[in-house]
Amino acid sequence: MKKSIIIADDNAGLVAGLKEFFEDKSDYEVVAVAENGTQALIAVERFDPDFLLLDIVMPELDGFGVLSALRSARPAVIMMSQLNTDAFVQKALRYGAKYFLAKPFNFDVLLKTLDEFSEENDAPPLPPPQPVRPAARRNRSLDEKIANLFISVGIPAHIKGYQFLREAIKITVDDPEIINSITKRLYPSIAAVFNTTPSKVERAIRHAIEVAWNRGKIENINNIFGMKIYSANEKPTNGEFIALVADKMLLEGA
Repeated sequence: MKKSIIIADDNAGLVAGLKEFFEDKSDYEVVAVAENGTQALIAVERFDPDFLLLDIVMPELDGFGVLSALRSARPAVIMMSQLNTDAFVQKALRYGAKYFLAKPFNFDVLLKTLDEFSEENDAPPLPPPQPVRPAARRNRSLDEKIANLFISVGIPAHIKGYQFLREAIKITVDDPEIINSITKRLYPSIAAVFNTTPSKVERAIRHAIEVAWNRGKIENINNIFGMKIYSANEKPTNGEFIALVADKMLLEGA
């Protein structure tokens, strides 16, 4: 059964491109489009979609207004905007968006994001009597924790390293031993997910960490981990940073 999508964006060119992109996708169907926030709420009420692709700046009611007005049984909202500063990304996640895509973005990246959430939602519930959270809920909670940490340390969502680093942490949480084979196993695993090369994964992750250090948010990093781990002249390696964040997620019950 196809997953339903509503696109809410007043950029007619982008909307047309997205509709055309999804026309030949067997797993997804665009059931409605909206050019302002009011139309978006009406369409969500009518179609009850699986996903809402939502712009921030729109006539009548902006994206944050839409997020605030959505009822508890909301679709998975993917926010799309050129307003990709940390403040806007953090606000979108705080208001209930599940993911933030900085414009312009690659449609294939969007598709992989939808696939990821679809797999989580379609995952069968864990068998009783294990009193644990369903897999989808756990993964979404982990995604949100990682996103909030990235915002705090200054890693912007629009760079490639953000996605690669997020995937690296998730893989390491599931398989902590993989951090000991970062070149032979971890980078190739991420490269396979994003259809790229291990060397590009390594460079993009290194760049993401450099961005955080260049933004001077070292104290935020130390505060998150509850101790002075790094100074401005002590930038961690990719493996050190991934292991540190993964360990924190595991200690918090990720």
